[in-house]
Amino acid sequence: MTNGFHDVSFPMSVALGTTGGPERCNDIVLMSNGRESRNARWRDARRRYDAGSGMKSADDLYALVAFFEARRGSLNGFRFKDPLDYTSADYGREITPYDQEIGIGDGVTTQFYLQKTYADGGGETIRKIEKPVSGSVRVSVTGVEIFVPDFAVDTTTGLVEFITAPTDGALIIAGFEFDVPVRFDLARLDINLSNFHAGHVPQVPLVEVKP
Repeated sequence: MTNGFHDVSFPMSVALGTTGGPERCNDIVLMSNGRESRNARWRDARRRYDAGSGMKSADDLYALVAFFEARRGSLNGFRFKDPLDYTSADYGREITPYDQEIGIGDGVTTQFYLQKTYADGGGETIRKIEKPVSGSVRVSVTGVEIFVPDFAVDTTTGLVEFITAPTDGALIIAGFEFDVPVRFDLARLDINLSNFHAGHVPQVPLVEVKP
C-alpha cells in the first residue's frame, strides 16, 4: 500500500456490468440578454461509476463485500477497468504501438508519460494515463517498434523511460491498456439479499481519485 492506494483490481465479473463515465464541472451563467457565459472549473474530467448495476449473483455480492472490507471502505483507492474506455485504441480495435502520441524526442529527455487524446474537428482534450496494465504497453519511435529492455514502464504512474534518449524530432507513440484509479464513494454497503433476489441491486458508487 502506498499513499492510500492498493494496486489491486476491482472484480472483473462486476466491473463489466457497471454504468458510468466522465464527469465535467462547468459554470454556466445566463446573461440578461439571453446568452450564456461558460467557464470550465475543472481542467480534467473526473469519472464516476455505479458498480451496483454489475451485480449478477450472490457470489458477486460476496466478492464486493470482501473487496470493500479489504479496502477499508473509501479509505484506499484501487484499479477499475472501465468497460467502455480501457485501451489506447478505438473501441473494439486491438492495441498497436502506433495508437497515441506521447512525446517528441530532443536527444536528451528519456522520460515520457502515457496519455490518451480525445479529439475531433471541434477540439481535443488530453488525458494522462497513470495506471497502465502491466505487460500491455507497446512503444514505437519514428515508426519503428522497440522492445523491453530498451524502455521500461512504471505501471503505478504511467512513466515510460528509455535507456537511450530518442533523437531530436523523433515521434514517440504508444499503445496500452489501462485502469482508472478509483475509490468507493460511500461509507457503508447497504445490501439486502432478499431485495437482490427480487431484482433490486444496491448502489455502489465509485469515483476517480486524482494524485
